[in-house]
Amino acid sequence: MSGVPIYQSAILPEWIDYNGHLRDAYYALIVSLASDALMDRLAMDAAYRQRTLCTLYTVEMHIHYLHEVKAADAVIVTVRIAGADHKRIHAAFEILRAGHTPAAAAAEVMLLHVRQQQPVTTAPFPPEVSAAIAQLQAATAGVPSSVPGSRRMELRGTTRAP
Repeated sequence: MSGVPIYQSAILPEWIDYNGHLRDAYYALIVSLASDALMDRLAMDAAYRQRTLCTLYTVEMHIHYLHEVKAADAVIVTVRIAGADHKRIHAAFEILRAGHTPAAAAAEVMLLHVRQQQPVTTAPFPPEVSAAIAQLQAATAGVPSSVPGSRRMELRGTTRAP
């Protein structure tokens, strides 16, 4: 396991597709819920969001589907902070099937701190949130990932359509 456990869930029957596996869209839901848990861990909980009118928006997500997740599985999601600046977090999540190795999926997410007043604008993290991000980043620094990182998606040797 690489990263800090941040979220866990049973697999609901309605998440299973016609092949008996977790439907691809639900991997994204699990990562989204893990991102919410990350916000709580970084002191950006519901009270913070109400007080500051700030939250995180997902601006990009890359998912690698590595092993099947089935109805009987429960998942544990870990997180590493791959990078951060004054208003962005590059988070790396691994979805693990409880009691199994290796990871079933990996996701990298770019999260952007925004103020939700009109007009919606980006906003720097307050010092206490920056400190929490730095602490989590330090806790996972040097922990090697057991899954592939995101990469550019392309068909090699072909011409791209306009």
